[in-house]
Amino acid sequence: MIRQEALRSDPKRRLGLNHKKKQFEQPQFKQQDYTHRLNFYTLPPTLDITLEEFEEWAISRLKVLAELEACAFRNRTPEETASYMQPILAKHLPLAQNSSRSSTLQDERKRDHYSHFILRLAFAATEDLRRRFSRLETQLFKLRFQTDDARERREFVDDLKFEWEKVGEEEKRELVDELAALAPFKSKNASSEDEGWFKVDWEQVPELVEGRKVFLKRGKAYVPVREQTTLVVNEFQRRLDQGLVLTSRALPRLDEDDRLSPILAHLSKSFTAPDAAYSQDSSLSGNDISAANVDALSAHFPACMSHLHSTLRANSHLKHFGRLQYTLFLKGIGLSLPECIAFWRKSFRLITDEKFSKEYLYNIRHAYGDVGGDANRRGRGYTPYSCQKLLTEGMPGPGQTHGCPYRTFSPDNLVGLLQKMGVNDRDLLKTVREDVGRQRYHIACNRVFESAHKNELKKVKDEGTWNAADLDTILHPNTYFKRSFLLKNMGKIQSGDVGMEDPSQ
Repeated sequence: MIRQEALRSDPKRRLGLNHKKKQFEQPQFKQQDYTHRLNFYTLPPTLDITLEEFEEWAISRLKVLAELEACAFRNRTPEETASYMQPILAKHLPLAQNSSRSSTLQDERKRDHYSHFILRLAFAATEDLRRRFSRLETQLFKLRFQTDDARERREFVDDLKFEWEKVGEEEKRELVDELAALAPFKSKNASSEDEGWFKVDWEQVPELVEGRKVFLKRGKAYVPVREQTTLVVNEFQRRLDQGLVLTSRALPRLDEDDRLSPILAHLSKSFTAPDAAYSQDSSLSGNDISAANVDALSAHFPACMSHLHSTLRANSHLKHFGRLQYTLFLKGIGLSLPECIAFWRKSFRLITDEKFSKEYLYNIRHAYGDVGGDANRRGRGYTPYSCQKLLTEGMPGPGQTHGCPYRTFSPDNLVGLLQKMGVNDRDLLKTVREDVGRQRYHIACNRVFESAHKNELKKVKDEGTWNAADLDTILHPNTYFKRSFLLKNMGKIQSGDVGMEDPSQ
């Protein structure tokens, strides 16, 4: 009888490797050397990183892309976008030039390289996500390309070895009049030969064709060197689109990895509105918030919490998910557990004390971490819900009021809610309708905030009292509340005369 073990190949002799010399071989996965600040992301990274770095780096890049998209939605000019994005890039995704001789140069470029490919994995699943990711990454690359050092930019482009056909001297002399018409010259003695030209298929430069910045002949576009940015950016997007398609084909293999799949799923959901973790900075430190002044403070609530508050006052009741969402928000603005219990008991005025204690009290205490398991108490209960959390939860059923109104309301009902909040500008309401129709829910909310506080925002910008981080896109209801309260009470806060009983006066 033949023994099965004898048919098995020796693991040490597989792939024709000499096991005695295996320990002296060059490592297959090693650290890459990043010569240039810019990157076409042609080669995927191969070095191991921790799961914490995997998620942290991806979230940082996602915040940068979200702010870039917000700039486009708000019709900022390229100059305004570059100025606005500078501190955000420095905070979340710094990338120093070679001339800086920074000690963290390679680490910054490694983080940029890895974060790009992590998000490429997260957003390659559907055509819509791929198109959106490609557009934002291209905007980010263009912003960096335009702000890069001229010498380093030239070296980067030279290393790419593009297959662009350079226009020879003889051909430039033949087309001297046509090429000269595209280039302004300082003197009559100058000619088109003074400038370098590339010849590419006209489909590669549709923007330049539309702007009549190139000369067309026999399907070829003659592009001057000064328009090189468009060529490089278009080539970047073309290669990225191809890479995203290839990545989408490899995604089924990742489903077997239960470590990465949840992280990638969370990142793709965060593309609706980037996740924003709650911090104690969102509460009003130094101000005593009680159940008695919640009504007055509701003037600073975002639409989601304003709707919950008005429904509670009208019906003296909220269903479970609405209560939980509102309780956590009140907890986040600084309402203590005893005051929160007093607030809900007073609001539920149609029920007895016994029923309140039996059916509602435990849930309030559990949200604050006062009861429950050890983990819940150690973690001090639940954290307030972010915009990303509200936008990715299930839709509310009949009688339920939780969630984000920009997503759950019909356009007419949403306009009615905003008018109750004091928003009556027709142009603004029209723009909000358009944003909601395109599923830009958090952008619509930010537009409402900026309109309601336009005078205060102008003042802090002119005076320079708030930095760029204080004016970031709002991604959390508690951030909305705190920013609104501080803007409306600037003079009182500086003098120390903030009245919590009625902060609107």
